[in-house]
Amino acid sequence: MPTFQNPTADAAEASEALRGLAHATRTFENPADTYTVLGDLLAGVRSLRQVLDQLATAHSTNQVRAYDDAGNQGVGASHAFTAAAELRQAAALLDGVHDQVDAAMGASGRIAWRPAPSDSVPARRVGIVFLQGQDADEVLAIIDRDGTDAAIEHLAGFDMGEETTQAALINGYVYDTIPTGPLDHTTTAGVYTLTYNHDHGHVSLLRAHPETREREAGAPVTGTAPSRLQSRRQTPVVEDEDDWFVPSQSSSALRGRAL
Repeated sequence: MPTFQNPTADAAEASEALRGLAHATRTFENPADTYTVLGDLLAGVRSLRQVLDQLATAHSTNQVRAYDDAGNQGVGASHAFTAAAELRQAAALLDGVHDQVDAAMGASGRIAWRPAPSDSVPARRVGIVFLQGQDADEVLAIIDRDGTDAAIEHLAGFDMGEETTQAALINGYVYDTIPTGPLDHTTTAGVYTLTYNHDHGHVSLLRAHPETREREAGAPVTGTAPSRLQSRRQTPVVEDEDDWFVPSQSSSALRGRAL
């Protein structure tokens, strides 16, 4: 913290702070932060100009106390005069630095920064299980009693890994975005995403799967949901019925055929 009284201590702290800033500004995760940094630097340039002026004044007003190592006061006073002149010249040069930084800050403030483009393919999601009616009531009760994490752990028992993934690919239960209706709630824990709706009485669990874009080539895009709550294994079945995440006329966007 600055002392506002001890110039040597405050100068040392300012030097260390600038050293830290030089290290921290090697990279910017968010380029919008440069505007804030420029604002603080601009204030720093103004303060530095004031410091240089005051250092020049300290040299010129104390010339009578200036001596060289041999004890010659005239030579010492000459050195003090030269130092004061150089400091005032440096302070004048900072006026141009201030103006340039100010102009840069103005230009930076007019930039609307966007998120960095991602080279990775976003993970898609495969359907693990969809329950409604009495089957869903059990899971909804777990949500009310123990929370969504407990419900996800319960439904994760339906995930048979590669077998479940293959069934989802064959039956078309692969989604770029989470399929939800306007009244559905969504929560994510790890690779799993839970959607549920108390009003319409259904729950579903999906799993992130980044490789599905390549592996689903040529796979059918229609299919049916898992047939029974008691079954913890999905068998690949291709039928002509509606997708269990496609909205019906009597329910929300996720209501499928009864299980």
